[in-house]
Amino acid sequence: MAACDAAGIDIPRFCYHQRLSIAGNCRMCLVEVEKSPKPVASCAMPAGPGMKIKTDTPLVKKAREGVMEFLLINHPLDCPICDQGGECDLQDQAMHFGSDRGRFTEMKRAVDDKNLGPLVKTVMTRCIHCTRCVRFATEIAGVQDMGITGRGRDSEVGTYVDKLLTSELSGNVIDLCPVGALTSKPFAFTARNWELKNTESVDVSDALGANIRIDSRGAEVMRIVPRLNEDVNEEWISDKARFQYDGLKRQRLSVPLVKGKDGGFRNAHWSEALLAIQQALKGVKGNEIKAIAGKLSDAEAMIALKDLMNRLGSGNLQHEAGFSDLDADVRSNYLMNTGISGIEKADAVLLIGSNPRLESPVFNARIRKMWLEGVSVYLIGFQVDLTYAYTYLGNSPEALTKVLKNSDALKRLKEAKRPAVIVGPGVLKRSDRDAVLQQVHGLVEKAEVVKEGWNGYNVLHDAASRVAALDIGFLPSARASAAPPAKFVYLLGSDDWQESDIPEGAFVVYQGHHGDRGASRADVILPAAAYTEKSATFVNTEGRAQRTKEAVPKPGDSREDWQILVALAEVLKQPLPYKTLNAVRERLAEVAPHLQHVDEREAPIWLNGEYFKAFASKAGKAAASNKEFRSSIDNFYMTDVISRSSQVMAKCVQAKGSMRQGSYAS
Repeated sequence: MAACDAAGIDIPRFCYHQRLSIAGNCRMCLVEVEKSPKPVASCAMPAGPGMKIKTDTPLVKKAREGVMEFLLINHPLDCPICDQGGECDLQDQAMHFGSDRGRFTEMKRAVDDKNLGPLVKTVMTRCIHCTRCVRFATEIAGVQDMGITGRGRDSEVGTYVDKLLTSELSGNVIDLCPVGALTSKPFAFTARNWELKNTESVDVSDALGANIRIDSRGAEVMRIVPRLNEDVNEEWISDKARFQYDGLKRQRLSVPLVKGKDGGFRNAHWSEALLAIQQALKGVKGNEIKAIAGKLSDAEAMIALKDLMNRLGSGNLQHEAGFSDLDADVRSNYLMNTGISGIEKADAVLLIGSNPRLESPVFNARIRKMWLEGVSVYLIGFQVDLTYAYTYLGNSPEALTKVLKNSDALKRLKEAKRPAVIVGPGVLKRSDRDAVLQQVHGLVEKAEVVKEGWNGYNVLHDAASRVAALDIGFLPSARASAAPPAKFVYLLGSDDWQESDIPEGAFVVYQGHHGDRGASRADVILPAAAYTEKSATFVNTEGRAQRTKEAVPKPGDSREDWQILVALAEVLKQPLPYKTLNAVRERLAEVAPHLQHVDEREAPIWLNGEYFKAFASKAGKAAASNKEFRSSIDNFYMTDVISRSSQVMAKCVQAKGSMRQGSYAS
């Protein structure tokens, strides 16, 4: 089959998938091989030298018609009410290879539907036993949840016992299913595929930057599905990326709001809201003005906010829920230097303070793929189920110290041709981060993780906007550390700020798209566009700049983030030197030239030994504490303002909690 595909000859298939093991059980791919007495299943037959394969003979056509007739014996006539209608492999191939009549007059079999949780809808009578979902769950997702029970006509695909799918990648079985047996439960009976407008975009639910396609109808996002990108997400996306879109239409901010004297908000015109900010800034100077950028902020908005703050004399900049003072002078200090796809070349992996299953499920699937091929995985951090086996080394900086003292793990890393160290948010968000990173870089040097032709030092981030913030220097200036308590705080989509970030009595402006925690603390609220409503630049954890596209119109009076900041600068008599999106991007290119190369990854430069010295001087004589590493994500389904507003994500949390107690809601 692979040889025929390479030659440009299309062979029909149901069970075969290039990323899954070969099952050979649908028989739709039958071809004629010279000197073979009967048709051969091309997916399972190795190609040999001199082999002559015929794919369009009367024998092949008759064989495929017979296979299709068997497949349709028990398949229900559900096409008018099936969500797969219009994009169904069985429909397409029945039209092309099937007969014009059926000869089966017996009773069709029926199968009970399975309850797989709030995401995947099942109509198992339609199942043709291709086992793609079973193989995906076992091989890619790494959960032993699905299989086949029974024999012959009593065979059923299911979960053995009544339970939901426990993988963060479970929604991918919807794309894999060639018939309508597994479909999207939130999307069920809402639209037909030919009614939808397709927009290619980028996911912002984590720092991987998975490529997605947004399907919309009118002003509403109807569903999100993955796009193929071998360098980033292959063809998978996480459940959060796929199903959180319903949060985009709930708790939305659509008009500017100003807090009145009674403490309540009232609707205002844009001019009134901007003038209220101008009044609040009177008498406030320099670093008394503070700006906090959120997890979903785009690069254009952050450069505009940084430029405005600098014009107001403030260098008091911060990125929410993380680390504001990480050394960002050299990019290889905070990037995944191997690249996301390049990690597969590693032959030994050490995870430090990271739980990739929650922080980036699609990236975790890549590590599992490596483990299946025999790569050793070591973990210093929280002991959890990562879907693959690993050697556990401990959960504190003390474990790092032990590894440095000629341990078996250090020996294995040193012997490896391409060792990789992955530092997670569990390290970067610690108060003793510099001291821990000093140890990590000592390990990197001792284990020779960076060598000619290979840089195995990697950082895995958990927020879509963090790398762009570091790239453009959205960090506190040297004088900001000694700044007095802020009297004016500007929240750019920031909802996960700490209580210590905003002094009591400070005037707060919130610019964002949801009425979440940031809006409840604000004195003025400015409605902005979500990632599906604007063209914006995001940089993923490997430093690849990617752009979203406008899929649906912005609700009400909301505007793009950079436009709001340009208008505010005009009102404050501190005009910014750009008025168009292209001009903003030119400014971005001045600050960080690599951001103009969209969908490309620039290999970062490694300054040998410089990091070790930098962290050593920053940490001083302070030693790392023995405090345990913790994941930055406690609840995978609710990590940002969109997922917290999603009813589907709320159902996932409820279902997972009920499953622990022995039952779950559908």
